[in-house]
Formats: sequence, C-alpha cells, structure tokens
Amino acid sequence: MTRLIDLTITEALARLRAQDISAVELTEAHLAHIAATEPTIQAFLAQTADLALAQARAADAARAAGTDLPLGGIPLAIKDVLSTRGVATTCGSRILQGYIPPFDATCIARLSAAGMVLLGKLNCDEFAMGSSTENSGYYPTRNPWDVGRVPGGSSGGSGAAVAARMAMGSLGTDTGGSIRLPGSFCGLAALKPSYGRVSRYGLVAYGSSLDQAGPMTRSVADCARLLQVIAGPDPLDATSRNVPVPDYVAGLNAGTLKGLRIGLPREYFGAGLQPDVEAAVRAAIAWYASQGAEIHEISLPHSEYSLATYYIVATSEASANLAKYDGIRFGARVDQGDVIETYKATRGAGFGPEVKRRIMLGTYALSAGYYDAWYGKAQAVRTLIRQDFEQAFAKVDVLMSAVSPTTAFKFGEHTADPMQMYLADILTISVNLAGIPGMSIPCGFDRDGLPIGLQILAPAFKEDVLLRVAHAYEQATDWHTRRPALVQ
Repeated sequence: MTRLIDLTITEALARLRAQDISAVELTEAHLAHIAATEPTIQAFLAQTADLALAQARAADAARAAGTDLPLGGIPLAIKDVLSTRGVATTCGSRILQGYIPPFDATCIARLSAAGMVLLGKLNCDEFAMGSSTENSGYYPTRNPWDVGRVPGGSSGGSGAAVAARMAMGSLGTDTGGSIRLPGSFCGLAALKPSYGRVSRYGLVAYGSSLDQAGPMTRSVADCARLLQVIAGPDPLDATSRNVPVPDYVAGLNAGTLKGLRIGLPREYFGAGLQPDVEAAVRAAIAWYASQGAEIHEISLPHSEYSLATYYIVATSEASANLAKYDGIRFGARVDQGDVIETYKATRGAGFGPEVKRRIMLGTYALSAGYYDAWYGKAQAVRTLIRQDFEQAFAKVDVLMSAVSPTTAFKFGEHTADPMQMYLADILTISVNLAGIPGMSIPCGFDRDGLPIGLQILAPAFKEDVLLRVAHAYEQATDWHTRRPALVQ
C-alpha cells in the first residue's frame, strides 16, 4: 500500500473522506518523516508539531460531525514570508529573528478555514531575494534529488519540503520566478497566479507590483485545489482583483487539446539552453502536437530588456519596502544610543549581502537626478514587455518554454557572480513584469537525474487554462510520480 507521505492531496482527501485514514495518522506520518529527513534537507525554519496535531484532531472531529472542508486534515508547510499568527515569520532574515505576527496573511487564513494542518514555516532566500536559497540568513536548503545542489529559490524550502515528502504541498511566492524555478529544480507542479488573483495582505513585501503567492504541489490537481482556496478578491488588499474564480478542479478535464494554439517564443529557445533541458521541453511540446495542438513560433521582441527592467523595478520597490526595518519600528535592534548609529548598525548586522546589494541598487535608481533615467524608463519598457504578451496571446492560447536554462546547479557555483545567479531567472521574470500566470510542470530529467520543468504561460486570469493544459500532459506521463532516492 502507498505510504501516507507519498499520497497526493487529492488521494489523501479521498481516503480521509472514506475514513480509511485519519488526519492525525496523516499528520503523524509527516512529522515522523520530517524528523528523519530535515537534518539532511534543512527546509524548515520553524516546526509546529503541537499546532499541527491539534489542527489534525480538529479536522477529524469536524469530519465526524459531518463537515467536509476542502482541505480538512491536509498537512502543508508555508514559505516564511507569509505572516502566520502566533508562529515566527522571519523572511529568512536575521533582522526579523524572533518576530511573531499577531495576524494571518489572507491566504493563510483561507487555508486554515479550509482545514489545513500547518507543519511549519519554510526556508527561503532572505526577503525572497535569490534563486538558490543560498541567501537565507540561516542556512541553505538542499535539493532532495541531489543534496550537493540547490533547490532553487527563493521558495527553495517549499520546493525541497514538498519533493522530499515532508509536506503534501506548500505556498511559495514568486516575484521573478521564485515559485516556478524551485518547482522546476525539484520536480513539482508550481503555479504563479496572475497579479491580483491572490491577496498579498500579510505577504511581507519585496517588490509590491510583482509579488504573488501560489501553490507548489506534487500534482496539477493539487495545485488546482490550493489555488481554489486562496484565490479571490480581498478588501484588505487594494491590488487584488474582483475577477470571478472558476472551479479549477472541475475544469481540469474540460475540453480537448485539439486546436489548442501553442506559441513558442523564439527568444526563449536561443543560446544558453542546456541541451538536455531543450530536448525535454521540445519532446513535451511534440506530445501536445501529437494530440492535435497547433504549434506556432512567435516573438516577444522586448524580452532582451526584461532582466535589466526587472532589476531596476524590483530593487527600487525593495529599497522602499525594506526601509521600515531600522531597529526602531520593526525587527531586531542593535542599540548604539544615537538614532542614526542604531539605524546603521541594525541594518548592517541584520541584512545579508544580497539584500544590501539590492537595496543599494534600488536606492540609486530612485535617487534625485536618476529617477527618470532609471526607474521611469524601466516602467516604460515594462509596458512594452506587457504589450508583447498581449499581442502574442491575440494569436495563441498559451506559451511554452523551459523554466530555467539549466537544471539545479551546485552549491557555490554562482555565488561569486551575482549576474550568473540572476540569469537563472531569465525565462521567468518577464512573466511577473507582465502580471500574467505561469506554471512549471515536470517534463523529464537530465543525464544526472535532475528534474526539468516545462513552463506554460497564459493570459491574465486564465489559470484555468494553464491547469487544464498542464493536467493533460501530466496524465499522459509519469514524470510527476518519480521520487528522489532520498525518499525511496
């Protein structure tokens, strides 16, 4: 019989509803596996075993009383940039060490109301700034497929925990690829929703016009279930959109692939793609063609400017958002008697090198005499990038490409050269600039046995299309069923 930790959310819900297993049994199995696996992977920044068992007992009691919650008794773990009432939220930073929020982020409140069991908070690059989780202020998280390699970032703890069977699913956040990259590196279904689809209230901001929370799971159906719970407008977030939320689960098998128009951006298939990655992605696209989909080459002509545009917009917003961490209002305090000296000492000790680098870049771009030349121009180019996608989606239904030019890289491989690290997100960042949804699903493995992700993009608020298209491929392949040797 399948081990409890190997069940998908969809499978576990079926067994819970049939009373074949209990939420307490399911939670205890995960807690035992965390105890055995976490010393190797180091995915968690905080574990909440007592809370999890209390929530599991409550889920069992609710089900016994006839209440069938959408996620009743499902053990999840959450990226540590989402506020959790009564549970430490550090954003992977020393400057927030010991901070315990008095409120839940809206998406956390919705998961809790749906019956989630919270196993703990997961490691990430500090303030979500990074592509490898090597920028965590605490320790790096290891990829369960090869512990000598990174799990991706910034939601690396989420990717590793779900792939290693320490949680059935997670919420990550994506500012420039931070859900999709660890999804690809760890072999998961991972979805960045449209900007405004999921409330950002309680998501500790990095880039306010770019950040989105989204699900990371081991199946597309599980992604649909989590998105169903967290999607929708929120009066606490003025940027959330009052757009109808379809039934994502019911729509997974709707329609056919015959006549689906798939666009391949020529700019995403150029030099730099690892041969194994390109071969796997093209094989997946060929499968869609075999099912009657139409394949069209299209152009996103302003893609070459996306990296520069992103690192001006994102760092400018980060500079403003992180100004509050000064030793006076929030976070840790290194008291030097004098206000200015305390401010300097607190930020000097509390922030890591990458966060300091991005704050300085953003502060420069926003400074007097440079605002129009840098930030203003970047916003103008951002509009052109968004228009590229709008024009592409007038011709095709979805776009497909690799998530990353390579599979998971080794620890330390890019840390000496920030630009090489930034290039890991070269195929994902324009999606955030445009505000459209994007998803990674497993489509193969490289010669070293490392997962490869297929990226699927759709027009804004067409997550139902993404999920349907991804689900069809997943049901025809077994990539998503493979397990790291660590959890065999």
